[in-house]
Amino acid sequence: MTKITASDVASLRKITGAGMMDCKQALIENNGDVEKAIEHLRKKGQKIAAKREDRDAKEGCVLSGVTQDKSFGATIVLNCETDFVAKNEDFIAVAQSILNTALENKTKNKETLLMLTINGETIEDIVTAQMGKIGEKIELSYLSVVEAQEVVAYVHPGNRLATLVGFNQTLSDEQMGKDVAMQVAAMNPVSIDKNDCPTDIIEKEIEIGKEQARQEGKPEAMLEKIALGKLNKFYKESTLLNQDFVKDSKQTISQYLSSVQKNLTVTAFDRFSLS
Repeated sequence: MTKITASDVASLRKITGAGMMDCKQALIENNGDVEKAIEHLRKKGQKIAAKREDRDAKEGCVLSGVTQDKSFGATIVLNCETDFVAKNEDFIAVAQSILNTALENKTKNKETLLMLTINGETIEDIVTAQMGKIGEKIELSYLSVVEAQEVVAYVHPGNRLATLVGFNQTLSDEQMGKDVAMQVAAMNPVSIDKNDCPTDIIEKEIEIGKEQARQEGKPEAMLEKIALGKLNKFYKESTLLNQDFVKDSKQTISQYLSSVQKNLTVTAFDRFSLS
């Protein structure tokens, strides 16, 4: 039997990030063959993944960023089971490396991202290896992208909430872009403007408005008109361009954008928050 030294174990641990005892056992079972030991540890990770299929990975790290030319932004979510893991620097670093790869390749869907490689290893295998290392269910659950003339990203402290906002022009004021990205984070709009508000949401709000008016004893013939009035209030509160600017409630976001740069508007946004 090949003698396994402490140096061999430490070297494998450095390569894989697995625990010392796991590394030692992998080397023993594979007669000191490092490549086979690495494969052994990966398989262990896959077994852990299978055992944890019924577990909830509701914690995690939410990150967003933009390419160097600022025309493409991405948000990724790497989930885990516990808040302790979510706050771990190594776990956050893995999430950041996945985001960086998505940005470098301008990847638009999660399945493609999982097949991309970091230092010769697919992201899918990296996620599996993390399960073996950490002992929790780890999952790349979300990828969303925004493309525009200029895209701004914002990550709220704690890495549980991130936003992307696309603009129709190159921004003359960097702070303005951050202000709007933070507005999306704080106010959670349902759409950019009332014209692109989803039909099902509009219909739901009208029905709610009618029922509220009915409960207030309003005449049946007036319910539609009253509901439409309430709908306008909903647009004001829930569509980005019509919302009051958080930092200055005397103007809407649309007015704020126009005051900073002529004809400037938002073309797309994305917001993800861990509940």
